[in-house]
Amino acid sequence: MAMEFNRIITLLRKERGITQKQAAQDLGISQAQLSHYEKGIRECGLEFVVQVADYYNVSCDYLLGRSAERSGQTIRVEDLPDTASPTDSIYRGSVLPVMYKKLIENSLDILFDKLAVCKDKDLVTAVSNYLMLAVYRMFRHLYQASPKNVASMFRVSRARWQGYTDAAMHAAEGDLLAQLSGEDGAQAARAASQLDMTTTSLTTDYPRHATSLLNLIKNSEEAVRSLQR
Repeated sequence: MAMEFNRIITLLRKERGITQKQAAQDLGISQAQLSHYEKGIRECGLEFVVQVADYYNVSCDYLLGRSAERSGQTIRVEDLPDTASPTDSIYRGSVLPVMYKKLIENSLDILFDKLAVCKDKDLVTAVSNYLMLAVYRMFRHLYQASPKNVASMFRVSRARWQGYTDAAMHAAEGDLLAQLSGEDGAQAARAASQLDMTTTSLTTDYPRHATSLLNLIKNSEEAVRSLQR
């Protein structure tokens, strides 16, 4: 419990902008005791977990790292927002973020549709793990750009996270290639035979999304080829 609890109570206190002394006073404990909890030196009782949850207006599941939502809610697929909302076209008055978001979003629609055809859970997991790590990497760079943002939002330390993320992404890509080659069994290798496609078939099968994918490929390859110069 200590690893998640100490990180999260530190995060909540700093995001609220109160001192350790003030939080300790409000919670009815000494500053030294709260300092030990925040550093993970001591573990508190369940009664104190409930008290802290009430103080910060979060759930106990969130405090213990069991839920990423402050309410403790478990997200279901039907709870996720529909990406095709009217606000998709509004990004601080700038067109460029909208364009790139649509290129990526529409390309992902095709990617996951192809994965659905394969009906291979391990293949979907490997691709998803890689993509989630890529988004995590970019978000963390942006988050850490501001010194005002609280570092304890993240569990992996500042010194380790980039190297560890690299390793995790390489591992996810390795799993993907092993499955597609049949190294881990025949299912994914058979699934690969269902991935035949051409620019014509992509345009026919995905008339609304193919343009985004083809432009994403073009932009990406221009970036890659520029490294050869």
